[in-house]
Amino acid sequence: MTNLSPHQITSNEQLEALFDTVGATSVKKEVPYIHPHYRAMIEASPFAVLATHGPDGLDASPRGDAPGFIVVEDEKTLLLPERRGNNRVDSLRNILFDPQVGLLFLIPGKGETLRVNGRATISVDPALLDRLAVDGKPPKCVLHIAVDTVYFQCARAITRSQLWQRARTDIASGIPSPGTILAALTNAEVDGQKYDSELPARQRATLY
Repeated sequence: MTNLSPHQITSNEQLEALFDTVGATSVKKEVPYIHPHYRAMIEASPFAVLATHGPDGLDASPRGDAPGFIVVEDEKTLLLPERRGNNRVDSLRNILFDPQVGLLFLIPGKGETLRVNGRATISVDPALLDRLAVDGKPPKCVLHIAVDTVYFQCARAITRSQLWQRARTDIASGIPSPGTILAALTNAEVDGQKYDSELPARQRATLY
């Protein structure tokens, strides 16, 4: 039997005692549909994180394109085109197992983020693929997301992180490159320098 730390929270009662009472506005901001103000946030967002659950656990995956790339079809429906990627399709496999999804929308320069929870299905309807094509290239498929809840997240996390402040080159310069990471993880089976030198052109050629 696992010995629990005396400092480990193990019940809702302990958890609730740790935090203040939920403010009224934190409850009132959650609605079961896409309010016009929430629609404006979605249509301004060029980046979102898609959370899914599958047989192997949880997954959070980035999605990005021009602002409004996730289409508000109506107040209860979102359309998320699946563009070219690494072909792992972890999120899509998870959706086949469990349709529940979560989305976190970020808007550059704005502290508030938007959270959407719903249920997704995967569509390859030719008319829908053509409608969501970019530069004549349709997505591989489209996630049709039935919205359950929508609410904005306050700006504290973005403010604390200073995410939208001027780029910190001193931080970025210390991060290993993709090629360096792959070379280390494969015991140099992957040529890291070659991978890094070819990566920008490969990404440009395979965006859509």
